[in-house]
Amino acid sequence: MTTEEARAISLKALVDKENNRVIFVESDEDFTDVLFSFLTMPMGTIIRLISNHNQPPTVGMGCMNNLYESIKNLDMQRFRTEACKTMLLCPRNCAAPQNKRLKLQIDDGEQPRYFLCTTDCTLFGHKLSLYPNAVCECGQLMDTTIELSEKTVFDARDRGVFVKGLNQFIIIDELQVKPSSIEASLSVVSKLGLMDSSTIEEYNIDIGVDEVLTLLKCSLVSKKPLTETLLKQNSAPKFSKKDFDQNINVESTVEEPKSNVDGKIHVKLIISKSRKMVWYAEASEEFVNLVSSFLTVPLGYIIREMQSGISKGSLTHLYNSVKELDTEKYLKSNEHKKMLINYGSRSYAVSFELTSDGQIPSGYNRRSSILTVKDPKSHFKEATRGGFVTGPRMFTVTDNLIITPISQVQSLSPLTKLKVPFSDIEERVVNVGSETVLRLLVASFVSESALTNTFMREPNPIQSG
Repeated sequence: MTTEEARAISLKALVDKENNRVIFVESDEDFTDVLFSFLTMPMGTIIRLISNHNQPPTVGMGCMNNLYESIKNLDMQRFRTEACKTMLLCPRNCAAPQNKRLKLQIDDGEQPRYFLCTTDCTLFGHKLSLYPNAVCECGQLMDTTIELSEKTVFDARDRGVFVKGLNQFIIIDELQVKPSSIEASLSVVSKLGLMDSSTIEEYNIDIGVDEVLTLLKCSLVSKKPLTETLLKQNSAPKFSKKDFDQNINVESTVEEPKSNVDGKIHVKLIISKSRKMVWYAEASEEFVNLVSSFLTVPLGYIIREMQSGISKGSLTHLYNSVKELDTEKYLKSNEHKKMLINYGSRSYAVSFELTSDGQIPSGYNRRSSILTVKDPKSHFKEATRGGFVTGPRMFTVTDNLIITPISQVQSLSPLTKLKVPFSDIEERVVNVGSETVLRLLVASFVSESALTNTFMREPNPIQSG
């Protein structure tokens, strides 16, 4: 047996042969944990994994692909530190300690590492960075790797990562996860109107990393991701532009730090009066920093901020399944549930402490056992924290979130190509506050016209169901 075969997860799938679709699969905690881990992944990680898996661009990710490519193509000199670009293209998953215990590892960047500079910074204590080549307070690059022992000791008998071990679940094609029972199984079959048992067949299927990556992609765009993955129906569903140009309604459930977004960021929109759409925006680095930070936001947070009236693949079903599961019976703890459905702050300041087990390299001050993780975006010459991108700079941000340093020639070029009369162009200055940022975050995920949806359209009332 190969290593890959040993790590595969075995599933029992009930298949409707007549319609060539998966009715549901039955699995223990291994597959359920892998599914739930999707919600912990930052958007930048998801885009990177799908791209590295040689998958075609994912239609259903709105403008996120454009945003990622813009950051990737932006010159390193535009960033405050080298670590800033790494933070956006390879963001750290705060659930990495949990995810590295998954039976199938799909994120090649999951293993946490920490970095120090080569100087004995006794005046500052032991500063750590989560990303390589951040700039230490002494001015040296933090490029020396250090590994810290985990404080948590996992018992080999302690099965399960997010869900309790020895539980069985059924996962419906749309990624609804339910505790396994005869009642639940019959309910699924009944809802599909399957009356003839001769059309139903049981399959034993082994899935590995490739299948999980395909499932991750399909979950973003499809209502039948299990069928497309397990039965090898890999043709991505076809969507028209109107499927993504949805009016966005968001009510923030997170209190935004006053120092983060206070409504004082001004953005100039270049608008088509006749089409009622935003061509592009002229914005400072503060706005670009906010938009760029979307790549660090976990998928579960975005699904949480989406209202029920906005459909997006099968992710809402997955998210709601976690919400509805009885924590005491099926999940490891309340904290594990929060990792999945109440996931994290969008604040990109890093500030917490870790304790070392004496693995500090020789030459460092061993009198202190507290290692403070610094904000990798901060530079030793600056008194205050900054964003990812340096200023003062102005940028062009298109409606579908392509970011480029501003150029008046380039900004007029798309208007010229589209033969837009200058008389149809209007300039409008808008203020960006916390609620606007949340609407833009959701719009960038579900829409190909993020700026238009955020600034030009009235939000839909919340829809039920």
